[in-house]
Amino acid sequence: MHTVVVGTSGVTASDVLAVARDGARIELSGEAVAALAAAREIVDALAAKPEPVYGVSTGFGALATRHISPELRAQLQRNIVRSHAAGLGPRVEREVVRALMFLRLKTVCSGHTGVRPEVAQTMADVLNAGITPVVHEYGSLGCSGDLAPLSHCALTLMGEGDAEGRDGVVRSAGELLAEHGIAPVELREKEGLALLNGTDGMLGMLIMALADLDTLYKSADVTAALSMEALLGTDKVLAPELHAIRPHPGQGAAAANMLAVLKGSGLTGHHQDDAPRVQDAYSVRCAPQVAGAGRDTMAHARLVAERELASAVDNPVVLPDGRVESNGNFHGAPVAYVLDFLAIAAADLASIAERRTDRLLDKNRSHGLPPFLADDAGVDSGLMIAQYTQAALVSELKRLAVPASADSIPSSAMQEDHVSMGWSAARKLRTAVDNLARVLAVELYAATRAIELREGLVPAPASQAAIDAVRAAGVQGPGPDRFLAPDLAAADAFVRAGRLVEAVETVTGPLR
Repeated sequence: MHTVVVGTSGVTASDVLAVARDGARIELSGEAVAALAAAREIVDALAAKPEPVYGVSTGFGALATRHISPELRAQLQRNIVRSHAAGLGPRVEREVVRALMFLRLKTVCSGHTGVRPEVAQTMADVLNAGITPVVHEYGSLGCSGDLAPLSHCALTLMGEGDAEGRDGVVRSAGELLAEHGIAPVELREKEGLALLNGTDGMLGMLIMALADLDTLYKSADVTAALSMEALLGTDKVLAPELHAIRPHPGQGAAAANMLAVLKGSGLTGHHQDDAPRVQDAYSVRCAPQVAGAGRDTMAHARLVAERELASAVDNPVVLPDGRVESNGNFHGAPVAYVLDFLAIAAADLASIAERRTDRLLDKNRSHGLPPFLADDAGVDSGLMIAQYTQAALVSELKRLAVPASADSIPSSAMQEDHVSMGWSAARKLRTAVDNLARVLAVELYAATRAIELREGLVPAPASQAAIDAVRAAGVQGPGPDRFLAPDLAAADAFVRAGRLVEAVETVTGPLR
């Protein structure tokens, strides 16, 4: 099994994906253990002094003015975890919780939090045992960290609350720890606070969304190319010299992908005389511009994620010169903004895909295709309601594009008076990504059927590879009406798993 070694300088996006989705094992580097021990010495020294230090010998948030005596500090750390584990709503997905815990461990190992090495090792042991704390949908404002989600994770480290075992069964966390020989942690000064105070949930969901969107944007280039073929459009608009004079990198990549898919097509570029068109519709002609803008948005989001992966987000932090200082680095604004940007881009990509699908089904705009791609229009309805479903998904995507980060509700008696709502931005982006895959699946279903209805015309080799692969996956081609939901579900699974891109790349080579 792949092993991820956590040091003091952060981790990579691929490390996060390996732990969250593939169950990779975690080890702490010797450098990380030494840094943890050194920072802990500083915290212990401060704890022994009579002067109050936030997070070490005081209360938290609006209660930070109270100095806590030494005999109550262990109770203080337990209490912050118990009281902050106040989430409600549905359970959060296992991969999100694993990413959340792993990214908190990454920051702990930076040596800036003052957490003891044994606490960090327990975090790694819990992840390696496949124990997943029960975390709920609601409870984070994306400021002062993803507080409730991280608190539910810290509760598991203490042997309290509920968690899911490797078998998927929810049980007592204490029982699961005992089963794997893991001793519950006894939190000391600052440790409870350090386990709660980070942007780890929203960052983990950003990293996973970027991985999924990378596949979906390539898939969207393929479905756009297939629709262009089915509509007998012209691929001249994809010429590199046209995109070179508006040099957005994403636009050039999308156009190059579409051109690669269409190479050798017998449907594009020379059928204009049969149904005269000066230009193709925007949804066909401007596909690279829309997909490209989304790609460039992803590039910015990756930059933010990389910076966040290299960060130590906690409050207060232990600095190399021995100071323990309060700060505002836990504010989720940088991550929240790009999560919202990506939801907007996903909605627009879905919207343009739906417009191409509708064009394929409309006999007045499809340039010779049967109404709704039906076998016997009137007797058969064809894909009429598949487009309804697609339109419903696009409408939902537009609602999900409303930015969460534009909102703020003050909390903690106005001490935390401006928050990022980054967790909410991440949660709605996950739904947006799922719905985008479904929208592209419907376009794929319609475009492949439409190409097959163009009798006597030969599609591009890459297009044919896509058609062959989707048919082999159980998605049926043209014919009389049938129960459509299973076909659409199979197309969705095909797109989501990256198999559409894989099929095309057997002909084109790697897409950009």
